[in-house]
Amino acid sequence: YIGTLGIGDPTVIYHSGKYYLYPTGDNHSYDVYISNDLVHWTRGPKVFQTRERGVWAPDIFFSRDDNMFYLYYTVNRRIGVAAADRPDGVFKDLRALVINGIDAHLFRDEDGSYFLYYARYPDFAIFVQPMESPVQKKDEAIELLSPTDAWERKDVPVTEAPWIIKHQGVYYLLYSGGSADSENYSIGYATATRPTGPFTKYRGNPIVHKGSGIFG
Repeated sequence: YIGTLGIGDPTVIYHSGKYYLYPTGDNHSYDVYISNDLVHWTRGPKVFQTRERGVWAPDIFFSRDDNMFYLYYTVNRRIGVAAADRPDGVFKDLRALVINGIDAHLFRDEDGSYFLYYARYPDFAIFVQPMESPVQKKDEAIELLSPTDAWERKDVPVTEAPWIIKHQGVYYLLYSGGSADSENYSIGYATATRPTGPFTKYRGNPIVHKGSGIFG
């Protein structure tokens, strides 16, 4: 169903018995889609909009510390953060966090520390920005990886769309590589023992690609 709506780059959270999905949409704003089962979706209200173009790849984080929802947006190749007190509310823009960056993803580690992962534009290297809080940076951003492997450099050299999963003490950095406008766009991952790296790319990358049975 979602695939028929002309949207992409979805991020999903589960809150109070419902799923909330935030995708790239009309290039100027984000709508939220709501579901009880991850199968049937209802389009909800517009939660963020701007007159600028290039509104892409949102990320949502719910903070149990203050019961606030934080939206990490890309607008015109900069990353900012906005906040709302409900998942389908209107998110108020708070501040810019990264200039010349796209595809933000906030991760909170088990010790309560925050890290903002993103791709730098236009060289598409992936960075992590340590955070004092969901809205406040600390220290300097750290480069984690760049498009050096052959599959990442097809058509256009790209590593983007970072996403972190921690499992049994290992940090898995999933990311996309190659041109998003071509059939060569694929997914790989890298691992580390710390959220700030160093990360080692998996030798079997890409793990998802055209012909893998997932993209077709």
